[in-house]
Amino acid sequence: MTTETAARLRDLHTRTNPLILPNVWDAASARAVEAAGFPVVATGSSAMAAVLGYEDGEHTPPAEMLAAVARIVRAVGVPVTADMERGYGLKPAELVERLLETGASGCNLEDSGRDGLIDREEQADFLAAVRAAAGADLVVNARVDTYVAGDRTTEDALIRGRRYLEAGADCVYPIGLADAEEIGTLAAQLPINVLFRPGAPSLDELAALGVVRVSYGHGLHQAAHTYAEGLFAAVREGRNPYQ
Repeated sequence: MTTETAARLRDLHTRTNPLILPNVWDAASARAVEAAGFPVVATGSSAMAAVLGYEDGEHTPPAEMLAAVARIVRAVGVPVTADMERGYGLKPAELVERLLETGASGCNLEDSGRDGLIDREEQADFLAAVRAAAGADLVVNARVDTYVAGDRTTEDALIRGRRYLEAGADCVYPIGLADAEEIGTLAAQLPINVLFRPGAPSLDELAALGVVRVSYGHGLHQAAHTYAEGLFAAVREGRNPYQ
C-alpha cells in the first residue's frame, strides 16, 4: 500500500495543475484539510514544533515528531507528506524506516542547518541514501535554501536543484523564492514547489508558470494562532469572543 500511495502522490505533481498543500499541524487540522477536498495532507515542521512545545530548527525530538506524523496519517484517508527538516539527526536508512512506519508517503528534506547551507554534494549523498532506502515508497521534496541562507542566485538554485534530482529527489523546493520571472525560469527546467506567502504570485499565476506544487508552510497555523490569541484576549477582557 505504501508504494501505491506514494505513486498516487507522485502523480499529482503536474505542471498543468499544481498540487496545493495547505500545511497542517495536528490531526484535527489534517481532517479539516481532507474535508475541504484536498487530495493530500502535508505537515509543516515549524507549526508542528510549536504545537509540540519546541522551537523550529530541529529542536523537536525525532520520536515526538514521528509520533505526531503517525497520528495525522491515522486521522485521514489521503496520502500524507511530512516535513522532516533535515532528518532530525537520523541516518538515512533509519529516517526512512521510521518515517515509513508512520504511514507517510512523502517527505520534505532541507539543505540547511543551524550553521547555514550544507555542502551541495553532502546533501546529494544524503538524498541518494534516502532514495536507496526508500525505493519508490517515498516522494522526496528536496528543499533548496539558497534564497534564505545562500547567495539568492538563480544559478545556484538550478545547480542544487538539478543535483538533488539526480540524487533521487522527485521535486525541489526553492523556499523563499517569490519573483514570478525567476519562478518561471526554474519551473521551466525543474519540477518545483513554491511557498505561497504574501507577495507571491497567485495560484493561477503559479500554475501558468509551470509550478508542480504549492505549499503554505507555517502561514496558516500562524494566522490561526493569531486569531486564537484574539479570542483569549477577549475572554480576559470580559468581552464575548464570539462577536
